[in-house]
Amino acid sequence: MASYLVEPVDRLPFGTPDKSRRYATERYPGAAGLNWYDSDPTLRFLMRRHLGAAALEWAAPHLERAGALMAGPISEYAEETDRNPPRLERYDRWGRDVSRIVMPPSFEAARSELVARSFTRPEFRAEAEAAGADPAVMTAAWHYLLYQADIGMGCALGTGGDMVVLMAEAFAPEDVRERVREIFAGGMFSGEAAQMFTERSGGSDLGALETTAAPDGDAWRLNGLKWFASNAGGSAFVVLAKPEGAPDGVRGVSPFLVLRERRDGGHNGIRIRRLKDKLGTRSVASAEVEFADAEAFLLAPDPRGTGDGKGLGRMMTLTNGARLAIAMMGLGCARRALVESICYARSREAFGAALIDQPLMRRKLAEMIVEVEAAQAMVFDATLDPSLRLAPALVKLRAARLGVTAASDAIEIHGGNGYIEQWPVARILRDAQVNPIWEGGDNILCLDVRRAMVRENAHEPFLERLAEAVRQAPPGSEATANLVRLRIEDLRKAITVCSGLDAAVAEARLFPLAQFMCDVYAAALLLEQASWEQRELGTDRKALLARLYADAHLADHGPLRGIDRPAEDLTRFGDLLAGALTL
Repeated sequence: MASYLVEPVDRLPFGTPDKSRRYATERYPGAAGLNWYDSDPTLRFLMRRHLGAAALEWAAPHLERAGALMAGPISEYAEETDRNPPRLERYDRWGRDVSRIVMPPSFEAARSELVARSFTRPEFRAEAEAAGADPAVMTAAWHYLLYQADIGMGCALGTGGDMVVLMAEAFAPEDVRERVREIFAGGMFSGEAAQMFTERSGGSDLGALETTAAPDGDAWRLNGLKWFASNAGGSAFVVLAKPEGAPDGVRGVSPFLVLRERRDGGHNGIRIRRLKDKLGTRSVASAEVEFADAEAFLLAPDPRGTGDGKGLGRMMTLTNGARLAIAMMGLGCARRALVESICYARSREAFGAALIDQPLMRRKLAEMIVEVEAAQAMVFDATLDPSLRLAPALVKLRAARLGVTAASDAIEIHGGNGYIEQWPVARILRDAQVNPIWEGGDNILCLDVRRAMVRENAHEPFLERLAEAVRQAPPGSEATANLVRLRIEDLRKAITVCSGLDAAVAEARLFPLAQFMCDVYAAALLLEQASWEQRELGTDRKALLARLYADAHLADHGPLRGIDRPAEDLTRFGDLLAGALTL
């Protein structure tokens, strides 16, 4: 039954029951009415491939419960928190600075549910291992589902936990290590950690930061201002600062651990100046944080009293994991945008037919399906096999941007409704826009790709990974495989050419080079997936996806721009759709 009043405007002379039916709101349930595991054939495909049939039998009920949790309560809490974001209580009634961030009830409810049922809990990981289910696969699926509901919550609960715990265990005094263990007793996905790097000069040029540290026994005193610190209400922070006497520049920067409470139990020297009034991700409290003689602990060897000059580099080795997390957030936004678009196009009618039956709409939805599954292949491959040095930067580059473009496409598909905050796609776009910024923008990622190639020759194992994936191409995909092989060789040539260019030109060409790498990487992985699908399931949908993706990104379409090429995106639209979403 309708939950709204039928008004006189619904009975105007030119109105008809058919016209009124088009605007019946109950016909537009959207993604929130689904179970995001049961309705996602692509995720079920990945779980079967990476877990195996026996482990999947154990894992499926857990995944189904997670799919219901994210699509139901967590999605609802996210909408409420977006409307009622965190607030700052700077002073108590006596005028004392307490710098207390008050989170809304919807956030606390979501946090409680997620922490209690997270796949990252130590006891769950142990249970998964006992059942033969790789905990890394389960964790990846958990985050993929969560990020369709709320990437801000993912940042609030997960960002920096591994960095705090691992570096504290390596370098902090024993009593401090014990305190960190207590804080993270429920696992790293607890919402207690934060990374505080960015200052007013910007977040990328870390060598230019101004926060200073002075020795104080086996501790240090930190003074400075961090301009953009997410999850500022947490309990344990990794903060970048320059020890007094250290050289200016990157080698003078060291990471420090700062806890909300001092060793003696008192309030540490942490002042929150104000919360950031952000475009999106309102479920994570981001703030300007000032350190005023804050007690801190050096997270690096201290042979000369200024750190060993390698603290930043040591810490940045953990950044690849953070970049893959951001890539997964971009993928989550893109998947949610795709599902909302399909649901809306099925229900909305125009010109005598549902939107999803219109050829131009089918073209757009087919494109979105192909792009989302290509990014999905990259994100899960890099997350589950962290051996490729180039992969995190490339995958983050592609998936973070796709989250923005897919959300923008979803708004267009929804028309004017999509531009209204009461519909879900507006928030998806606002949230997705932060992913290209977090953990390095496009230019920083490109510079990291160059650094890895120059210093570590990282392109060689990357190219070999592509070649190995293509070698597994299934029968019937020879033309696509040959095209991808040709582009692998072209990519090798492009890398060689770039290395010989003038320095300024070579840097400017890093972006198209990185995009080329992403294109070939995704196409090769889709062929690899197609081989497994044909062998294990006897179907060819991934081969179709590989063909469409390679045609869009790697083929030379000639003077007609491919207008005359086969229209498999239309003739096999039913296969694309059925493999993307089940209702």
